Amino acid sequence: SYSVSQRACNRTDCIRQTPRPAAKESSMNSIRTWFAHAWITLLVAGIVIALDQWSKVIVRANLPKFDFVPVLGNFFGWQHVDNFGASFGLFQDARLVLTIVAISVTAAILVYVRYIPRDHVAMRILLGLMVGGAVGNLIDRVARGYVTDFIVLRIPNVYAWPNFNVADMAVVTGTILLAIYIIWEDVHSSRAAKAQAHLPDNE
Repeated sequence: SYSVSQRACNRTDCIRQTPRPAAKESSMNSIRTWFAHAWITLLVAGIVIALDQWSKVIVRANLPKFDFVPVLGNFFGWQHVDNFGASFGLFQDARLVLTIVAISVTAAILVYVRYIPRDHVAMRILLGLMVGGAVGNLIDRVARGYVTDFIVLRIPNVYAWPNFNVADMAVVTGTILLAIYIIWEDVHSSRAAKAQAHLPDNE
């Protein structure tokens, strides 16, 4: 038979080993709150990743490397190349650095998105473009060691952009539009603050 002290000790051990419902509930609430803010970003990112990987599979299966297929004359077309650098051929042979940067940026965005007000839908969409583009190219670097580029854009006899892909377009579009959005929001807020400051004092 157990003594009273042994039973008390056993009950204490049981209490320590039993998960605290309040802690579990708090953790679940945090996850729900994060997902409520992040789902649009995750959805957009998922669409970008799917389109990016699908297009690359088609290119690798059907387009021989370095063959140029014109779509709009010499202005626009397809050309399958392997890119060992970043978007638009920058930072060649920096796979490890680019991988770390992509993971860090993606993680930072997914943490930050929790603090974006729910009515700022445009910002969450643009962040989704950036996450989707970063992850799309990250998949290539991890799985193949290089990124598949295939979109060609040129101004004949003037300039030819380095080959790029859907992920690159998503990152660049998201970054540029996000910068414009932030500037516009800042200007709008400043004007609203000035207008508020010039209101007559009714007190």
